[in-house]
Amino acid sequence: MDLKKIKDLTVICLLGPTASGKTELAIKLSEQFPIDIVNVDSAQVYREMNIGTAKPSHEILIKFPHRLIDIRDPEDTYSASEFVKDANDEIAQIHAKQRIPLMVGGTMLYFHALIEGLSKLPDRDKGVRDAIDHEASIIGWPKMHKKLASIDTTAAKRINPNDGQRIQRALEVYDLTGKNITDLQSQKQKNNNYNFINFAIRCHSRAELHRRINLRFLSMLDNGFLEEVSNLKNRESLTSKHASMRAVGYKQIWSYLDGDFSLDEAIMRAQASTRQLAKRQITWLRNSIDASEVNAKNQNLISAISASCKKG
Repeated sequence: MDLKKIKDLTVICLLGPTASGKTELAIKLSEQFPIDIVNVDSAQVYREMNIGTAKPSHEILIKFPHRLIDIRDPEDTYSASEFVKDANDEIAQIHAKQRIPLMVGGTMLYFHALIEGLSKLPDRDKGVRDAIDHEASIIGWPKMHKKLASIDTTAAKRINPNDGQRIQRALEVYDLTGKNITDLQSQKQKNNNYNFINFAIRCHSRAELHRRINLRFLSMLDNGFLEEVSNLKNRESLTSKHASMRAVGYKQIWSYLDGDFSLDEAIMRAQASTRQLAKRQITWLRNSIDASEVNAKNQNLISAISASCKKG
């Protein structure tokens, strides 16, 4: 690729649902182009969460470094606004080296915040959040979701009834501002001048994607996922309420280790939750992000990305 033909602020984004083959494709691209990979996965930012997040192996990360991987402890929080700041810093460093940033992942909220800009939302308030958590511990998150629906029907349709983290944030914003999060999020503030070139992997039928998801989770178990969650569970300051442990797979295996249900039940629940995650990711791609559809096995993909970069 002729770097002189690439617009200075070009950023390539490679998006797709979980288990669609994003990492493998990113590595192929890195072998062809002067690319630096930047992680866009909200779970892979955490240290010691390797197997359940499908994090690239140590050997791959040595050969193909991924920025924004292993930057937080599991006890920490990490928001979309923090991601945007970190991503902008990494992109600037990559451009300074006359290389191309390749943003790779499936956290559509992060992509949307980076590409479309951030909304002006209030900072977290521990007192408000604790009060919401206390109420949820009594009535459960599905009923808190119904409470959210009475305040903000749009947000309620977008947020899963069991997604306590996002329900909590939406209710917190309303308590702090008197305005619903949907209205506030519509007031975007652009945070960069990049030339985004977006590619979305939509290469599998739903049945094939579900098959890949189910098999991958079984492979995670074979590779030591139970031990990984057990080690995390033994961390003195880490609980099941932390955002990291609400990640798909970790939540279900933690509950199994607590004796809430059998391993077979945990496996079925984790696989189902992962399929639901993939469905939400696909909906985001269809409705919220303008991207060219690509097939991970398409032999013309390399030339298509090359041509798009040169047009930038």
